[in-house]
Amino acid sequence: MEIVHTPVLLNECLDYLSPIGESFEKNALMIDSTLGEGGHSFNFLSKFENLKIVGLDADKVIQAKARERLSCFGQRMNFFNGWFNDFYANYPSEYEKPDLILFDLGISVFHYEKSDRGFSFRYDEKLDMRLNAESEKSASDLVNELSETELADMIYLYGEEKLSRRIAKAIVDARSGGKIESSKALAEIIWNCVPANYRYGQIHPATRTFQALRIAVNGELKRLPKALSDAFACLKPGGKMGVITFHSLEDRIVKNYFRNLGKQCVCPPEVAVCRCGGSECAEILTRKPICPTEEEIKANSPSRSAKLRVIRKIKDATEFHSIGVVGY
Repeated sequence: MEIVHTPVLLNECLDYLSPIGESFEKNALMIDSTLGEGGHSFNFLSKFENLKIVGLDADKVIQAKARERLSCFGQRMNFFNGWFNDFYANYPSEYEKPDLILFDLGISVFHYEKSDRGFSFRYDEKLDMRLNAESEKSASDLVNELSETELADMIYLYGEEKLSRRIAKAIVDARSGGKIESSKALAEIIWNCVPANYRYGQIHPATRTFQALRIAVNGELKRLPKALSDAFACLKPGGKMGVITFHSLEDRIVKNYFRNLGKQCVCPPEVAVCRCGGSECAEILTRKPICPTEEEIKANSPSRSAKLRVIRKIKDATEFHSIGVVGY
């Protein structure tokens, strides 16, 4: 079968999340929260014979590819079709608590190159961007239904696009002549509305707007904070959780939550007596985020913005550990 996605920071994940040591039983369980084409899971199962994995993915199409790829591991590999936040909020009773949890928050190259859902402005595709076809709103719905102010705010917040208001106005002006339904049409609108010097920067001027739409359509940032908290609650004491992020908004959420877990006390000043336990809930194994090497970036350019953060669970967290984390 054809594989189009290369797992990022693979060696670093295998190192930091290895199921080796006194905390791990003979047969360890790992949850791959963002299975994709199964690249990370394939390598973990190949290297660690005592490991079983449950792979989660909201996209049935890409999960079917992963099922085929990972079929050689038999009952060591199981699958869940759905969003990771739903999985951890309602952790299946038939599973034991996991020893390892991995989140790779990047979008698979498969979605850009093979899904025909308008994730990339390099192709003329239907403007959809839904990872789960059953999701209510597509990218086209947002582009054609949101007000100019709502569009500008979304593009600025999720895309960190400084020309968000100019782009939003151009979109609203263009849709007055008919619905915007293709990725190419949207990219051309953005290209034509920005200053000439902005068109030839390091990235295409539509990049941040497309990112913002993808995040909004799939609720990526809204799902993350509670998913991290619920996943940590499911994790065995002594177990490890790693998260790979690809832009500053995601990384800020992960960094702040992990930092809170590593503090001795996170109770607000108005709480007279400590109610959070007064000791660390997790050991932060990566004081600074792990980034790809120059060699990896040369071999796999989508890895260039990746950051890996890893913690080891000491004890359960309280609601106070989520204070100050975006989304709560």
